[in-house]
Amino acid sequence: MILPIVAYGDPVLKKKAKEINKDYPKLSELLENMFETMYNAHGVGLAAPQIGLPIRLFLVDAEPFADDDELSEEEKEVLTGFRKVFINATIIEETGEEWGFTEGCLSIPDVREDVFRKETIKINYFDENFIEHTETFSGLAARVIQHEYDHIEGILFTDKLSSLKKRLIKGKLTNISKGKINADYRMKFPLAKKGR
Repeated sequence: MILPIVAYGDPVLKKKAKEINKDYPKLSELLENMFETMYNAHGVGLAAPQIGLPIRLFLVDAEPFADDDELSEEEKEVLTGFRKVFINATIIEETGEEWGFTEGCLSIPDVREDVFRKETIKINYFDENFIEHTETFSGLAARVIQHEYDHIEGILFTDKLSSLKKRLIKGKLTNISKGKINADYRMKFPLAKKGR
């Protein structure tokens, strides 16, 4: 089932999410719905807060980046079939040079800005079967994970922009929260019903 994606301005996007256990109700159905929602919106990642659930759960499928001609064959190989579920994730360390990449977010349609992130991360998480992993990821795989991880920490990519950039996009963000945007997927707008 395709779920509506919560738009910028909803308080759930600014909350630090809570851990869940393996008995979380209908977890496999939730994951299936989240993947379907993400693919419908042409996203490469989706976090539970983006569908209104303040829980430490996100999923990624970075395969669309594997078609980028500027990537090395090694990185293309890593991204091919890179589809993962992260439950109760904790980034243990971020290392390497910071590098910029233009990011967007399904909760903030039509806003794309350069965000600087560390090159490599080490992350501890549980997969969809509640098997624990500690893994290291680099490059675009790390970036997609970092972006989604921020969501479960109550951080949006726009929070990482300079104050000047924030001022320049303020009007756009206000319009998104009021539903004055045409997204080609289902969205839920926090201020639209209140008529502000």
